[in-house]
Amino acid sequence: MPDILCTGCKRRTELVLDHAAGDTVCTVCGLILASHTIDCNKDWGTFADKSDDNDPSRVGAVENPLQTDEGVTTVISQPSGDTSEYLTPSPGRWQNRGSGTDRALIQGFKSIATMAERLGLVATIKDRANEIYKKVEDQKSTRGRNQAAILAACLYIACRQEDKPRTVKEICSAANGATKKEIGRAKEFIIKQLELEMGQSVEIGTIHAGDFMRRFCSNLGIATNQTVKAAQESVWKVEEFDIRRSPISIAAAIIYIVTQLSDDKKPLKDIAIATGVAEGTIRNSFKDLYPHLSKIIPSWFAQEEELKNLCNP
Repeated sequence: MPDILCTGCKRRTELVLDHAAGDTVCTVCGLILASHTIDCNKDWGTFADKSDDNDPSRVGAVENPLQTDEGVTTVISQPSGDTSEYLTPSPGRWQNRGSGTDRALIQGFKSIATMAERLGLVATIKDRANEIYKKVEDQKSTRGRNQAAILAACLYIACRQEDKPRTVKEICSAANGATKKEIGRAKEFIIKQLELEMGQSVEIGTIHAGDFMRRFCSNLGIATNQTVKAAQESVWKVEEFDIRRSPISIAAAIIYIVTQLSDDKKPLKDIAIATGVAEGTIRNSFKDLYPHLSKIIPSWFAQEEELKNLCNP
């Protein structure tokens, strides 16, 4: 658990949660800071017919405030064997005729979780995407629209709002068949619906080239810390100039420049694949940056003579 100020020893210490007793204990003085804590995570249980089969299994789901029943429900299984003797529908079949809204939400949440896992996104982004999807679904305005694009757009907006933006191409790579154009249209539609509900404009954050730099360098396999540091410093200095290019294109061009100035040179084709930016776009961005390189690239990384010798890719 995170560090917190203990009221007993008056020090910031790490806390330990005793799951059996439900107590939160200070690791320094042993004071119980909270008791009878309720754990809302999934529960373990064994419902095997045989006594020798003691393998526990997950029972029940984590509480979800976005669902009507908060996710606390019971699933009735279908009867096994010959069901011809049942003259009336089984309880499981009656249960499956329940709320279609919740079924759609659950399926949407699962899809968002799958996309978030593929992209390596943190839980806060996934939860924000779930909230956005719930608001849009409650308005009953998504009928007839591409659900894969709607879900992908919710995740894209959530990334922007949590200051961890992903490119549309990255979101598209994790979406179930939705194209960039479809996700873009879905994003505009969702923002418009949210604005109608809230009665005010929706802020999704501003994208900066520096937001993508470390991830792009990792995708490219740049292992030298000096090169990554130079790329990060350069990309923030670019904002001082009026370079009318997208932040993603600027990030790709900066990566090309710093790698050509280092011992670990990267081909333009590899940079295009790692960043999702076309080779021609990187070339044009390089031309726009070239007159300002002496003020953009840190002097500790490259001298002015080296900058002059750079060639357009």
